[in-house]
Amino acid sequence: MIKDLFGPLWQSFPAPLRDQLQGYATSFWEVLPQLVLSLLFILFVWLVVRAVRWALPKFLRRARMRRALVDVLLMLATVSLWLFGLLIAVTIAFPTITPGRALTALGVGGVAIGFAFKDVFENFLAGVLLLIREPFSIEDYIECEEIDGQVEEITIRDTHVRQTDGQLVVAPNAMFFKNPVTIRTAKDVRRTTIIAGIAYGEDVDEAREVITRAVKSVDAVRDDVRDVQIFAKEFGDSSINFEVTWWTGSKPVDIRSSRDKVVAAIKRALDEAGIEIPFPYRNLTFPETLRIARAGGDGTAQEEAEEATEAPPAEARRASG
Repeated sequence: MIKDLFGPLWQSFPAPLRDQLQGYATSFWEVLPQLVLSLLFILFVWLVVRAVRWALPKFLRRARMRRALVDVLLMLATVSLWLFGLLIAVTIAFPTITPGRALTALGVGGVAIGFAFKDVFENFLAGVLLLIREPFSIEDYIECEEIDGQVEEITIRDTHVRQTDGQLVVAPNAMFFKNPVTIRTAKDVRRTTIIAGIAYGEDVDEAREVITRAVKSVDAVRDDVRDVQIFAKEFGDSSINFEVTWWTGSKPVDIRSSRDKVVAAIKRALDEAGIEIPFPYRNLTFPETLRIARAGGDGTAQEEAEEATEAPPAEARRASG
């Protein structure tokens, strides 16, 4: 057949090469029907996969199964169908290759591929486990390894987190599987705390009552869920410090908004009650005599030394002058 097609060019080939090419051509025409059947079977597998990907999610969602678990089962079903379909297609095209031999070759190749793509398979398995266990879900706010933001997408290999400053972080799933993850929106409410100080001369009990009423008056404070807690915490440098704790929405913007309103309400309530919020007080001590310069009658500076502990009162100085 090849001889008829190529003519003189075919005669120029060495005899062993001509025999080998002739054998290839003969074998190809012999296995061509089997190859066609194999391709038709692959087409059939493709149609089955399309039907499964269309019907399975509807059935699982009707059973009220979680979205993450639906994605995992759909992925496993698709991979399994393609794996067994291609295996059967190979045995149809090449009858000498039995399913046992194909699985053996697949196992040996799988070990080699596993070593070569260790990180890829690690992230893949971590993604499957995260989707099944679902420690956090899409739209949750999480924090892990200095990544702090809202989960936008969880794929088989990585997780997309939109940080509060707008930047998108794409992190491998293995990081979330191996390291501790703080889920900030695991519940609808979250506790937040600020420190409020009053002067030492003020009444602590009265100030506590004023601060409590001020915090409860803020609409963002969920005192219907958990009580507002006001505790005198410590003796500060210039003030008695209160630890003010309340519960509000769990999203970061809820925390910031409620803190803003609570600080403003406490400041306004303390001002109205006449309770001082002190500035830092400082006492200065000099180890030696402090020299004070005074302007003389002729405009020149005169200096006199006075010991702070021995200086007479201002009234006595003016009387003696």
